[in-house]
Amino acid sequence: MLVVMKNDATEEQVQAVILEIQRMGYRGVPMPGAQRTAICIIGNKGPVEAAGLLAIPGVKEAIPVTKPYKLVSRETHPESTSFKIGSVTIGAGEPVIMAGPCAVESEDQALTIARFVREHGASVFRGGAFKPRTSPYSFQGLGEAGLKILEKVRRETSLPIITEAIDSESLALVEKYADIIQIGARNMQNYSLLRLAGQTRKPVLLKRGFAATIDEWLMAAEYIMSEGNHRVILCERGIRTFADNTRNTLDLSAIPSIKSASHLPVIVDPSHAAGLRDYVIPLSRGAIAVGADGLLVEVHHDPAHALSDGVQSLYLHQFDELMREIERLKGFL
Repeated sequence: MLVVMKNDATEEQVQAVILEIQRMGYRGVPMPGAQRTAICIIGNKGPVEAAGLLAIPGVKEAIPVTKPYKLVSRETHPESTSFKIGSVTIGAGEPVIMAGPCAVESEDQALTIARFVREHGASVFRGGAFKPRTSPYSFQGLGEAGLKILEKVRRETSLPIITEAIDSESLALVEKYADIIQIGARNMQNYSLLRLAGQTRKPVLLKRGFAATIDEWLMAAEYIMSEGNHRVILCERGIRTFADNTRNTLDLSAIPSIKSASHLPVIVDPSHAAGLRDYVIPLSRGAIAVGADGLLVEVHHDPAHALSDGVQSLYLHQFDELMREIERLKGFL
């Protein structure tokens, strides 16, 4: 249920509603809006009796919420969410491009790529320090040494950093060094990790699982938000289907579906969807055209010798082409 306050409701009246919700055995999460504050009731397993809440001064109405996810739902938060990360605003209409290598391999590699993508329009630098790989013999990342390289990249380029946390131990390190915490597809339903991410003060990018429905994906985001972290970015990165011409099948229909169901910003990772660099630019065009709030793209200055996912990483000149394509596309949107 959503308790909607009147325009002139005071902070004391809002707190009175929250205390009454707690007395009922639930949690009340205030959601300030442009015109008024609403309070979302979470923790209930069935309908909530609204009479006691409606009797509190300052309450305008109580609206049942039909979706199992509440905090991420557009029912409870009609306005689209946007927030700043440094000088970058996510979800404000201008596509945010997060670019960099799949994995941080060395200081020289990271800085070379970071300087280039910054000069050509990227707003955020991506690079993995912890790499959950299918094979235990594949490169697993540099760990904290990689995070320290990313920290140096931020100091030199002023680009905010996004990198993945794979467990509770790495989450603590990523929170210390990064600006955005990425939760990968393999961990989308790692609920203990999601709760821990929700307790951090950093924005969280949540990738869709390989076989997750949109409702399952949104429920995973609900875990993060229920712990108090409302700065969540959703990332569509392709799902597994019977098709074998690409690594995964990019579900572009997920973008308008998410926009209809949720107020959270949603970006697209065409690199992991395609698994092939030549498909990344066309898929990126499609993602921006259907309303994605940005892209998460893999770029490498020497893909042939990359330690992770070189075959899907754009060459530097291809990233330049991608950015020019996006600029052209903006004129039609």
